[in-house]
Parts: sequence; structure tokens; C-alpha cells
Amino acid sequence: MSLVSGRAVAHALEGLYDVDLIDWQSESLPESLDPAETVVFPALHGGAGEDGHLQAQLEAAGFAYVGSDAKSSELCMDKQLTKEAVSRVGVTIAPGVPWHPQDAMDAADTFARLGPELIVKPRFGGSSIGLVMIHSQEELERAVQDLPADHYLIEQRIAGRELSIGVVNGEPLVVVEIVPRSGVYDYASKYTAGATEYRYPAALPDRLTQRIRSLARASFRACSCRDVARVDFLLREDEPYFLEVNTLPGLTPTSLLPKSAAAHLNLDFPTLINRLLQPALLRFAAQRRASE
Repeated sequence: MSLVSGRAVAHALEGLYDVDLIDWQSESLPESLDPAETVVFPALHGGAGEDGHLQAQLEAAGFAYVGSDAKSSELCMDKQLTKEAVSRVGVTIAPGVPWHPQDAMDAADTFARLGPELIVKPRFGGSSIGLVMIHSQEELERAVQDLPADHYLIEQRIAGRELSIGVVNGEPLVVVEIVPRSGVYDYASKYTAGATEYRYPAALPDRLTQRIRSLARASFRACSCRDVARVDFLLREDEPYFLEVNTLPGLTPTSLLPKSAAAHLNLDFPTLINRLLQPALLRFAAQRRASE
């Protein structure tokens, strides 16, 4: 997915700028990059490209770059800390607990408090990889025995409409409704052609649309995001439940963020990508002036 986004971003900016497409796979930046001449547009998804490691390297080397800084990127990769941050500003979150296989687990108590249906998902990472649906105490007991050693969240399942909204430079865009044909928006539903329908703008009452936009803006600010993010919610009985903030959302012409931007601002994909670049160019110019 990172390579697809990277190629799409590079293609969108060609003709406007000198563009080099770099497949970053190491713990260091290419020596050929010069922070006095280069603005970086990260298009990596998951792992060190999204959890603050790459951003910290760019900051240490003095590069201006697109997207949230290292601290915000690290926060948003941790679903538990992100939930705590948005909850403090009044955003509703699903009841749940963090858990590690080394922790004691009272399955009966956990299921009684959070059931009747649960979701077990990795605390870190994205693309719904490793998501497990739980329908009984026995399933929970089996799941915690079989899970690899990692950090997880065990949450009450919020059965409702899945919604996503892009935020560009602090401005919420159009709400997109995600309708997976399987009923669950998992990895296969995200990346299998025809497996999911996307409706934008989502068919919602105006008051609810405006509330979701307000919650997206509040979440963006609570996590100190910058430039661009995508905020996901589940809607149950007109109550939006926060899912996550994605600081490096997919950036292909068919990704969720471009859909949201096209419907809200009538932006085509190259124009959107160029707009995302502008704040980084301003930071680059400010760094140049400060060094003179």
C-alpha cells in the first residue's frame, strides 16, 4: 500500500516540482537528501514510517515534511493513548481495556462488563490486521490463549455504521460511509476490489453531519495532528463512537481521504496532494529564513 500511495503522490506532483521517489526501508535517511533543498512527503503506512520513527529522523536531520510531527505520530499509532486523548475533549469512545498475554485475564468478568459482543485488536498498527470478533466468554478464553505475544485492546463491539472523515489543515471534509459487503471492515474488505461500497457524502441528518465534523476537528486537535489526518467513527443510534486517527491515510485516487476531499472541496487528486504539500513548503521557507 505504501508503494502505491508513494507512486500516486509522486505522479501528482511531477510537472510542478522536481520529484524523487524513495523506497525507504532502512533505519537511516538517504545520504543524498539535503534538508536545505528538500521537502519530504511521507507516504508510508504502518510500522516505522507512521509511528514517529521516520518523523523523528526527519526532524533530527532538519527536514521540513508533510504530516504530523513525531510526537503526534507516535501517539496516534497507540490506539489506547489516542482514545484517552480524545476522550478528554468529550469524544465518545467504546468501553474497553488494554491487555497483554502476560497480564492476568478474568474472561468472565471482562465479558460481563464489556459484552455481549467484543472486539480484540492490536493496540498498535492499522488496516484492521489481527482483528478478532468475540461472541461468548468461551470464545474470549480461546482467543486470549491463542493470540501471539503482543499488546491488544479488548473493546465492546459497537455495531453500527462505519464513517470516515478527512481533515486537511484542521478543516473537516465530507463524511464518507463505509459499507463492507461482508459486514465487517477488515483487511480483506479494505483491499479487495468490490468488497466495500463507499457512500459520500454519507446520508446523515445535517445536525449529525455537523456534529461528526466537530468531533473530527476536536480529535485532530487533541492529538496535535498537523496538515492531514483521517478520523474514523462508528455510529450507533445517532451516537458517534471514536475509532482511530490515521496520521498517514492512504493517498491514492481511490483512497478514503481523496473521496472526502473531492466531495467537500471539489478537489481532484493532484490538487489535493499539492494542497497537502503547502504547509510543509511554508515550514521549509521559514527554516531557510532562520538559517540565513
